[in-house]
Amino acid sequence: MKKKEPEQRKKAVKAEKREQAMIEGILEGSPDGIGVVVVRLDCGCRKMAAIAKDGEPASKVIMYRDLAESICDICKKDNGAFMRVTESFIHWVDPPPSEEDQEKIYRKVLGSSPTH
Repeated sequence: MKKKEPEQRKKAVKAEKREQAMIEGILEGSPDGIGVVVVRLDCGCRKMAAIAKDGEPASKVIMYRDLAESICDICKKDNGAFMRVTESFIHWVDPPPSEEDQEKIYRKVLGSSPTH
């Protein structure tokens, strides 16, 4: 079962086309970044941040909402509370880290089980 978890995570959630530009921009401004954590909230807002090879942040957390000037009022109040997360994953740069390193980083950043 342990071996299948990383594979399930990879296939479970991928970056949407509209998220790609934001991911590219975050990585461009984060030379130490090996991936971007993407957290989708129930309101439609997104939280993203680059991560370094040790699982530590490589950028500030960016919050945005597609086709909107700013994040929603709920996020303004609770800063995108964990309880409202609908999906979260890591978008890795090419070439991605080893499966073992991906798993370590995933657990450090997002916890022991995927959110979807």
